[in-house]
Amino acid sequence: MANIVIQGWRFLPHSYSIINQFQCLELLKRPDIHIFHEDMPFFQKDWQSINGIFDKAAEIALQNLQKPASNQPDDAVLRISYPYDFKKSSAPKTCVFGTAELGKVTSSMLLSHSSLGEALSSSDSVIITPSNWSRSGFINSGADPSRVVIVPHGVDPSIYKPLSDFERNKLRSKLGWEGFIFLNVGAMTPNKGLNFLLNSFALVMDQYPEAKLVLKGLDSLYPSKELLLKNIENLKYFDTEKIMQRLIYIGDTLPFSKLSQLYQAADAYVSPYFSEGFNVPVLEAIACGLPVICTKGGPTDDFTTQDFALYIESKIQECRLDEHNTGLMLLPDIKHLIKLMTVVIEHQNFREQARTTGPEFVAARFTWQKVIDQLLNVLIP
Repeated sequence: MANIVIQGWRFLPHSYSIINQFQCLELLKRPDIHIFHEDMPFFQKDWQSINGIFDKAAEIALQNLQKPASNQPDDAVLRISYPYDFKKSSAPKTCVFGTAELGKVTSSMLLSHSSLGEALSSSDSVIITPSNWSRSGFINSGADPSRVVIVPHGVDPSIYKPLSDFERNKLRSKLGWEGFIFLNVGAMTPNKGLNFLLNSFALVMDQYPEAKLVLKGLDSLYPSKELLLKNIENLKYFDTEKIMQRLIYIGDTLPFSKLSQLYQAADAYVSPYFSEGFNVPVLEAIACGLPVICTKGGPTDDFTTQDFALYIESKIQECRLDEHNTGLMLLPDIKHLIKLMTVVIEHQNFREQARTTGPEFVAARFTWQKVIDQLLNVLIP
């Protein structure tokens, strides 16, 4: 029996917390693993715990996770919170989860407020990150490549799965969705490419009057709705009132059983992101059988194929992080995005193909069961 201590967030709709909790639920299924959980302070003081995101049984299991005893022998410690803490633990193996979304890890991202190289020089911590794009960011910031390991994220296929045509039509009727539905899920922060998406949709909807755009924000953690409205106000050359009539915004924190329904009822998922560490919603969309349109060159390259994905051409561009540091971001080609949005509307065969090939691809490689197999190979080699 191996003892693993996880230091992270619970009961918060932030991606780090969600990933942590799904990993904990899978680890609880392993008979040779005993996990303990130590809650870390939330990054923002005004963030509040939210219950009801998981189903009742999963939530009870997460609530019942034991705290580690001060003198217990541990085999590994996994930290999954922010800012990143690389100090050595008392366990033989210390791993720290992190992402380098903008191709750089700065001192402000570390609990020690030192450079990444300095923080790692005083410990033997291993960095766990979910994508090749993110791994490159850690290495470019001074990490030894041998200490940066990729463990991707996953999905629960009992939640994120395609529906039958009958079930899907019934769900769309219940939601009141008609026409061709584009979906995007995220915080509406600038890195998500919302301005590009809105500008593209404004042009596409004139050519395809049946098109609608559903945006799922996260008002409990971010000013998602305000960011959306600001972006709409900046659409100077379009009829913003007309766009609002074709736009559906959902800002509530939804349980995963309800969130998955948005994917299941939509026709295509579109993510013209500038920077991401992984981009879990794209993976969730694929698992639900949606064709995805996403920026080429970023982390989604790791878990997409041309069988169900259309790639927006992009260029790598330097960006200013602070007065001392520059990072890297992707600049998607907006004209190509518009073209791909029309392609996915017009090609029903591709959409039907994605409903089969996407879920099969995810089931073979990116379930939490398979992800935890990889994680344990790092924690307990």
